[in-house]
Amino acid sequence: MTYVICEPCLGTKDTACVEVCPVDCIYDEGEILYIHPEECIACGLCEPACPVDAIFDESAIPDQWQDYLEKNAKYFED
Repeated sequence: MTYVICEPCLGTKDTACVEVCPVDCIYDEGEILYIHPEECIACGLCEPACPVDAIFDESAIPDQWQDYLEKNAKYFED
């Protein structure tokens, strides 16, 4: 299980989530931040730290942002 950063992060990119992540698994792509699915330990510290409520457990991503699960995974391919 991992956490995923969704659309509300676009253009905001507040890094409060990065600062609380104990394993440094959040990466800056430019427009948005991504959480590495294999490095994430699912501690959940990032979720309440996000001021725009953009972070969700992968099982709780709202329907309108389901595509962010795939976008996140694709970012870390290769």
